[in-house]
Amino acid sequence: MVERALPEAAHELLAQARRVRTALGRSAGSMLWTQWGTCRAGVPPVVLLHGGSGSWMHWLRCIAPLVDSGREVWAPDLPGCGDSDLPPGARDADDMVAPLHAGLRELLAGGACDLAGFSFGALAGTLLEAARPGTVRRLLLVGAPGLGVPPARVPLRAWRHLASEAAQDEVHRHNLAALMLADERAIDETALRLHAWNVARDRLQRRRLAGTDALVRALARVTCPVSVVYGENDALYLGRVASLEARFRATGCDLRGFIVIPGAGHWVAYEQPQALVAALGAALGSSAP
Repeated sequence: MVERALPEAAHELLAQARRVRTALGRSAGSMLWTQWGTCRAGVPPVVLLHGGSGSWMHWLRCIAPLVDSGREVWAPDLPGCGDSDLPPGARDADDMVAPLHAGLRELLAGGACDLAGFSFGALAGTLLEAARPGTVRRLLLVGAPGLGVPPARVPLRAWRHLASEAAQDEVHRHNLAALMLADERAIDETALRLHAWNVARDRLQRRRLAGTDALVRALARVTCPVSVVYGENDALYLGRVASLEARFRATGCDLRGFIVIPGAGHWVAYEQPQALVAALGAALGSSAP
């Protein structure tokens, strides 16, 4: 397999970061967390959970603005993704709960966090708070699956069998346009390098919960304030995004906002980072609910 280098923008952020590993609980191996900013009294840190086949870099364009706003930011590579180890038998978002909870307890000394999850990370974060109430102060879900609404079939292409970087990149560009980004002009060199690095390290190959109603069932047990963001042109729910609000309200969760970002696709954090950071600020705030 072609070994890919991190994009330069990632190196620049890592030069300002602290990296910490936490245990996976009873399993051997560890989970990698990347941290920016400093803790402020009375302001919980923001934890950013990436999407499927991703890493902390799914949030690449949102991290500096969040730190500039005065927030401490933690962004892990979820187990089986990026530079985190895969726990034996782990396959899906429900297998993220125990290592996430253990890591947050260790890093935050048992304090609550604000949490933003993208796609697979939105499902993992919701399952975490449903199973371990009080872990999350406020929850922001971006491009969340698991709604009991069949997502669209997205025509992704295989790439692992291709020997050359150029051939792989052609497929990566197609897949980014098909699933992640609504405007093909957003598929710049950074997006391509980032995506290629991420998908090569995905070891969670049998995820199935996204196509079920796992998120809505978990939200029925979540009591913290919840806000939701979708890109208007999210490929998974194209033409149906606005109708999803009813699914969230039907859970009985404390839904504080349902925001649709015009022109954005599934990967809102890369395509419209300013709009998403503004939504984060509105949803997470800085004071107690």
